[in-house]
Order: sequence, then C-alpha cells, then structure tokens
Amino acid sequence: MTSRKLAESLAGLLARRTRSKPSTAFRVHQPTSASSFSSTRSAPARGTEFLQLHDPDLTESQRTVREAIGKVCAKFDDTYWLQADEEHRFPSEFHRALAQDGWLGICMPAAYGGSELGIAEAAVMVQTIAESGAAYAGASAVHMNIFGLEPVRKFGTEEQKRRMLVPLIAGRERACFGVTEPNTGLDTLRLQSRAVRDGDHYVLSGQKIWISTAQVAEKILILARTTPLEEVKKPSQGLSLFYTDLDRTQVHVTEIPKMGRAAVDSNTLFFDGWRVPKEDLIGDENNGFKMIMHGMNAERILIAAEALGIGFAALRRAVLYAGERKVFGRPIGQNQAVQHPLADSWMQLEAARLVIYQAARMYDAGHETGEYANAAKYLAAEAAFQACERAVMIHGGMGYAKEYHVERYFREIMIPRIAPVSREMIRNYIGERVLGLPRSY
Repeated sequence: MTSRKLAESLAGLLARRTRSKPSTAFRVHQPTSASSFSSTRSAPARGTEFLQLHDPDLTESQRTVREAIGKVCAKFDDTYWLQADEEHRFPSEFHRALAQDGWLGICMPAAYGGSELGIAEAAVMVQTIAESGAAYAGASAVHMNIFGLEPVRKFGTEEQKRRMLVPLIAGRERACFGVTEPNTGLDTLRLQSRAVRDGDHYVLSGQKIWISTAQVAEKILILARTTPLEEVKKPSQGLSLFYTDLDRTQVHVTEIPKMGRAAVDSNTLFFDGWRVPKEDLIGDENNGFKMIMHGMNAERILIAAEALGIGFAALRRAVLYAGERKVFGRPIGQNQAVQHPLADSWMQLEAARLVIYQAARMYDAGHETGEYANAAKYLAAEAAFQACERAVMIHGGMGYAKEYHVERYFREIMIPRIAPVSREMIRNYIGERVLGLPRSY
C-alpha cells in the first residue's frame, strides 16, 4: 500500500491533524458513537483477546490504525520474535512489511511519502506492535522512522527533507540516533563529542553509547558540540545536530551484549576525524539542543505506548494460563491469590493507557505536554513491569522457559524503566515543574 492509499483510507474517518496553530481550548476527542461504551460491556473477557478493539475512547482513525497494524503483526507471531531474539537477528521482514504498507511515515508529511497523522495514531501503532508479542524488538525496529526525524521535518531545508525523509519513510534507509555518551549519561548539555568546521565539512570526534540499530543503519542523527562549553552563555548553547551517513570507515561500531531485545542491537560508537559534509547540518549551528528537545515529549509518549503494549501482552498470556492451568482439581485463576494481582495489573495498565492517550491528544492539539508525557512514561513503565513480573510468577517454572514468551517480555520491559529518562528524573521534573518545589539536583 502506498502512503497515498493509506492516507486516503484514513481520510474518510478523520480529518488530518494539523499542528500549525495550537488550539485555544483543549478538544476532547469523542468516541465513534455512544454505542461504543455499551459494546465493551458485552465483550467477553476482553483481557484475553488478541489485540482487542473494545477501547471505547479510540477515535475512528486510531481504531483503523490498530486494526490494520494488527493484521500486519499477525503474520509475525511469538515464534518469529523468539527466533529473532535467539539469533540476534534484526527483524528485516517485519520492517519491510510495514514499509510496504506505508506505515513508516505515519507522522511525516504527505509531501515526502508520509501519512501526516498524529502522535495519537502513532501511539496506537507502536502499542499494537508491542502488544502483538513483538515487544520492544518490534517497536524499536521502527521507532526511529516514526518520529526520530522530527527535527529534520521542522528545521531542515526543503532539499534536506526530500533527501533525508523520503528514503527513510519508504524503508530504503534505516537510521539511528546518537546523543548519549559514556561520561555524561542524562546530563546531555555536557556532551563531550566535538564537531569542528573545516571548509565544506565538520570534523567529528568523540564517543556515543547505547545507540540502537547502528549495526544495520545507513544513517545517523547525531548531536555534537560545535562551541566549547566554556565559551557559551548557557550550557544549552553550542550543540549542533547532523543527519549524515554512518560511515563505518570513519566510525567504529561495537555491539553491547545485553539483557534483552537482542533482535535490535545496541552499540558504542567511537570516531576521530570523521568528516561530515556541511550540507548535513540540520538548522542553525549551535542550536541543536533546542531541536532535539522539540521531539522529547512525543518520544516519551511513544515509549510509554510501547511499554503498555508489552504489559497487556504479558497480562493476556498470564490470564489465559491461569484459566487453563489446573492444580488441586481447579484452575489456578479461581484462586484470589492469582486472580487479584491480575485484576490489579489490568487496572494499572488501563489507568496508564488513559494518561498516554490524554498526553497524545494534547500534543496533537499543540499544547505543552511535559508533565503528561513524563507521567505517561512513568506510569506505563511501572504498570507494565509489574504485569510482566506477575506473568512470569503465575506461569511458575514455565514462566522461566522461553517457549512461554513471558520471560522475554520481562527482560525487555526493563528498558522503559531506565530509558530514555529514569524514574527519578521524571519525579524530579514533576516535583519542580508541577509542584513548584526547589530543584533537587
């Protein structure tokens, strides 16, 4: 399916969202009809359905996205993802399937092959991918395509947009994101990688760490310091953003052996004397930090939706197992010691879901959403982690076996508790920005 066909199929359901002007009042998106609410009551055990479609608050476009992505994901079952994990193999077939159906540019402008939909639809997309059993292996395989090049969309020249966005959206190129460094962690303003202008090029030197998909990516969006920290008035100044070829003759890429999500690689990058054409500078020199900050809230919403999907996948498997597994002559799910934790997890996940989509709707309407985006990421990560842990425990010994898949979910759900921002930093943000308390760090 081309992006135009995809857009046409959605156009009749919901007008395209625009972010050119923030609305003066927050608009609540109503469900398709009042009957949507009553339909959930008659749905049998919605928590056991594979990619259920009974959430009453979804708009028609969100529902259409979920159904369409679900059909793609159904071709890639848990066995596919287990094998990809065991073989440390990037899910190229899955990436290709989404590209062929026009989904990689869901948030990007139609002029460059995208569908120009909102974060609310993109969140549904990544939640559905993770919830299908793909977990973070599937979501991370396409995460960069969905919103990673938002700085290029917003700050790039017309030539850059056509040169950079079109092949990424079409699936012909893959990209990674290079910000985190070994010695700075979350203290992004003190990045040590340098970019020095030399004629028609910038010469980059430094290190990056935890760079996803660098083993398979052709491109990289990278942040480096162009003006030394001691020469700027504020630490947020002096950083510049580049989108360029990941030239392995100039960049040494080393994979990091890690706990989970083995299908999607994580890497350290080392470079010294890496020449990057000046045409690959995004926006103005020294303003790179502001550019990446523009997409931070959207990234948190998407990370939260991915965590939510894993949580619901784990819960579904736990519920099905609890209903089928019999001990002492009755299903273990009949025991409150099993049933109540599962009910608790559903409530926590559903509460997180509502915050996620509240944040997404506000973002698409043009509102500042820092507190909601951060809260969504925090709540989803915590609820999903507990759901995955409970899924393993309810499976008993078999929860430790790979064939039941919940151990894979459990390993991967550690990611949103750590990245892209820690739980503690989110609490700091809420304490300072929402509660008005003094900065604690």
